[in-house]
Amino acid sequence: MDRINEKVSIVIPAYKEGTHIFNSLRVIDSMVSSICDYYEIIVVDDGSPDDTWEQLVLSTESIKFLKVLKLSRNFGKELALCAGLENACGDAIIIMDADMQHPPQLIPQMINTWKKRDVDIVECVKRERGKESLKSRIGAKLFYGIISKLTSYQFEGASDFKLLDKKVLNAWSSMTERNTFFRGMIAWVGFKREKIEFDVQERVEGVTNWNMLSLTKLAVQAVVAFSTFPLRIVSIIGILTFLLSVIAGIQTLYRYIIGAAVTGFTTVILLQLIIASIIMLSLGTVGEYIAAIYNEVKGRPRYLISQRKQYENY
Repeated sequence: MDRINEKVSIVIPAYKEGTHIFNSLRVIDSMVSSICDYYEIIVVDDGSPDDTWEQLVLSTESIKFLKVLKLSRNFGKELALCAGLENACGDAIIIMDADMQHPPQLIPQMINTWKKRDVDIVECVKRERGKESLKSRIGAKLFYGIISKLTSYQFEGASDFKLLDKKVLNAWSSMTERNTFFRGMIAWVGFKREKIEFDVQERVEGVTNWNMLSLTKLAVQAVVAFSTFPLRIVSIIGILTFLLSVIAGIQTLYRYIIGAAVTGFTTVILLQLIIASIIMLSLGTVGEYIAAIYNEVKGRPRYLISQRKQYENY
């Protein structure tokens, strides 16, 4: 592959990756330097409780063009991504995970596709999810299925492993919301794109930091950020409940008039429980949107950076 003159930024959010981060960065650095003369690697430590930051600081002593940022606490992967992207200055920006499940060997192909095919976004799409438990596979299938249906964007096989042209980054930067869902935001901006399939690799060390609770939280965040359909469901349920109430009322009145009314204590209790459940579910749905509005109105920064370090000769 031909070498390029444009500058490329690699953005990597990291959380509890201290056991392998140095070796992983060396592999990534070798892949980028094989095709680029001008590049930077930006790693964002998302408030890791282990020695991730210490390992990153040590890495800056030997890995050229490495910048590392430490967030003041754990803000979550989405906001760690924001920190990395807002500090990137390349003509193209590649986003990838620190655990090597996104194969660095694809970096030259991604850059070559961007240059030769004149595309603005190169998306790496999962062909095979790798070794996962049945629960994880079912959870991922449900997550992407629900998000795709509610937002009208296709997320099946989607990942954060992408290359963005500078103009795409500028478009993303204009979206200032604090309730962020990176994959959804990149789908929303449009632009010319091309897909590259890849097989998810095994983690080099450790276990995933995602669990059912964190995935559920991400799913709710994604739906609230990119769809108002749940609010419409509340309205539809309200209309249906009203129609059923009218029908039940007419039936009850008719039976009373003809003298066939029956004391229905059990029926009344069941109806009250059902209606109460619908009301609480509706309030919870509306509450999620109000919470998102509350976070936007407060206007707090997405993240706070407590420390910075970079390769000393950079």
